[in-house]
Amino acid sequence: MDQLNLFDFMSNNTREKESPLAARMRPRTIDEVVGQEHILAKDKLLYRAIKADKLSSLIFYGPPGTGKTTLAKVIAGTTSAEFTQLNATIAGKKDMEEVTARAKETFGMYGKRTILFIDEIHRFNKGQQDYLLPFVEDGTVILIGATTENPYFEVNGALISRSLIFELKPIPKDKIEDLIKRAVTDSDRGMGSYNAVIDDDAVSFLADIAGGDARHALNAVELGVMSTPRSEDGKIHITIDVAAECIQKRVVKYDKNGDNHYDTISAFIKSMRGSDPDAALYYLARMLYAGEDIKFIARRIMICASEDVGNADPMALVVATNASLAIERIGMPEAQIILAQAVSYVATAPKSNAAYGAIEAAMAEVSTTGNLPIPTHLQDAHYKGAEKLGHGTGYLYSHNYPNHYTKQQYLPYELNGKEFYRPDGNGYEVKIREHMAKIRKSAGQEPAQWED
Repeated sequence: MDQLNLFDFMSNNTREKESPLAARMRPRTIDEVVGQEHILAKDKLLYRAIKADKLSSLIFYGPPGTGKTTLAKVIAGTTSAEFTQLNATIAGKKDMEEVTARAKETFGMYGKRTILFIDEIHRFNKGQQDYLLPFVEDGTVILIGATTENPYFEVNGALISRSLIFELKPIPKDKIEDLIKRAVTDSDRGMGSYNAVIDDDAVSFLADIAGGDARHALNAVELGVMSTPRSEDGKIHITIDVAAECIQKRVVKYDKNGDNHYDTISAFIKSMRGSDPDAALYYLARMLYAGEDIKFIARRIMICASEDVGNADPMALVVATNASLAIERIGMPEAQIILAQAVSYVATAPKSNAAYGAIEAAMAEVSTTGNLPIPTHLQDAHYKGAEKLGHGTGYLYSHNYPNHYTKQQYLPYELNGKEFYRPDGNGYEVKIREHMAKIRKSAGQEPAQWED
């Protein structure tokens, strides 16, 4: 090893030992990558292509800390191609010209292709992205782009059409917990030489707060180990209070399986029902802060929109349902805005539990009286032999009458005059009352005497 190579080796070795914990703990092989089984399971295309060293151009997109750069570095360590990295936030056309010139030379002299990894590729303007096209197309470079933005909006269509797109998803909590424990105990690449221990509730807290971002959790672990004095037993103890301080987030008492969980969701629902948007938003924030499942929150909003708002404002259920769909497509942190919109709408909407009372009363009636005979004129008249049995005979087609209504027996005869749905005098149900009174009067029928 000559003097220059020895210097480079020692410099790289020192840099690796002194680099941040998150960088040291990066997977070195594809089998060490945690999460992303939807694209990296052994039967998946990307896994097979990496193992076989048969890569085409790729674009990875997903939230920060999900492993986009890590995966690119794993590929760099696996492939026989040359590997070059640029960051689109600081690189310019001159940098790309140098890379493509070296790539041509390497391919011409050694027959080796060059993998060009561009982090934050969405930061390149159209001209910069266009410059890469011919080199991607003729195989001079294999492009690997990484972006936190949707590439279909932020990357040129021509590059998209020449690349395979893979979405990286937030790393599951249990996988981040495993990473945290390994980082604390690993003496080779982690913090094992510091003789530190971390409490289980601190592990769970950090994995929860990280929100699928492994780097965020590992940075907090490193700060905790490096800044916490040793206890009398000679060990560094990472408690939940230390973890909260290191990740700059207050510990919220919120056990997802305990009383506090149910107390908070109960207060949340009662605040929406009680038309207090400020309280409802406060409890929403507490749940989000503690890492509650946003899909669970959305389900509770939908239930409240139907049970407590109902037809007083039929749009409440529409808003709540669309919010539920939107948060699954958007994810956190933006999902909190969508949830806040739905919560504030439901909380301020006029209230009615008439639909809830109606189905309760109807269910009680069915449980008491059982399957009473359906009036013959309402029975199906289309199947063979129905006409001989008189099914459907005498049915009055509503649209043939004024206001598309005529008096007719719909309930079983034994329940004649029974009422289940009683719209109250609030919001849109006022119009429902007026409409029902109008059509019944037009048919010479006494309107119902509903009370507010």
